[in-house]
Amino acid sequence: VGCDRSKNLVDICGEKHFQAFVCDALSVPIRSGSCDACISIAVIHHFSTAERRLATIRELARLLRPGGTALIYVWAMEQEYKNQKSKYLKEKNSSENKDKEINTGTARRPLSDQGPDNSSPDSASSDQLLNDLKDESCGAKPAADLRLPVHTNRTSFHSQDLLVPWHLKGGTKKKEESVDTVLVPGGSKELQELSPVFHRYYHVFCEGELEAVCSSLDCVRVQKSYYDQGNWCVILEKL
Repeated sequence: VGCDRSKNLVDICGEKHFQAFVCDALSVPIRSGSCDACISIAVIHHFSTAERRLATIRELARLLRPGGTALIYVWAMEQEYKNQKSKYLKEKNSSENKDKEINTGTARRPLSDQGPDNSSPDSASSDQLLNDLKDESCGAKPAADLRLPVHTNRTSFHSQDLLVPWHLKGGTKKKEESVDTVLVPGGSKELQELSPVFHRYYHVFCEGELEAVCSSLDCVRVQKSYYDQGNWCVILEKL
């Protein structure tokens, strides 16, 4: 059984005859102790406070029967680990080629949430989404002006709390959506609209951070903690 915040993604699951429903990860409408196993992939790093991230893991543990296990994946601050670059960083060159396509008036929709789409760099800033920014221990630079930086895709992270630009392709543009405009190649003065650009919040995790959050819960035990292609991962057991 799957669940997601996005109705569109859940509808796709339904079309493929999978069982899925819309819900919030902080309040999953499933009976306590009814799951043998739970998987949370690329979800918890979207919650903007430490309290909400902890509450999400607590809710995940609630669903498990005693002895049940959970697998959690979150984005890592360390995209280069043990002298090895993640796949996310290695794909920078191909990303730059696709940026050229975007600059000629085309845009791609991201295929998955394993990383942001290969959009053109964006150096803008946005208002702060959280009140608990702190001095991070893994090399992140604190936001002195209390504003969140916008990440440049396929580069290393310089802040744990940031916004990632997403270019959505197709669909009908709503009035409140921002739209990029670019000059059409060939010296034409004509302006061409690109798809709307949205900024998604991420909290990227430092080494040991996810394990420490999970270990703070009395109801679970961390079986394993490991790094996998730019993600920090844990396997939990319900006590």
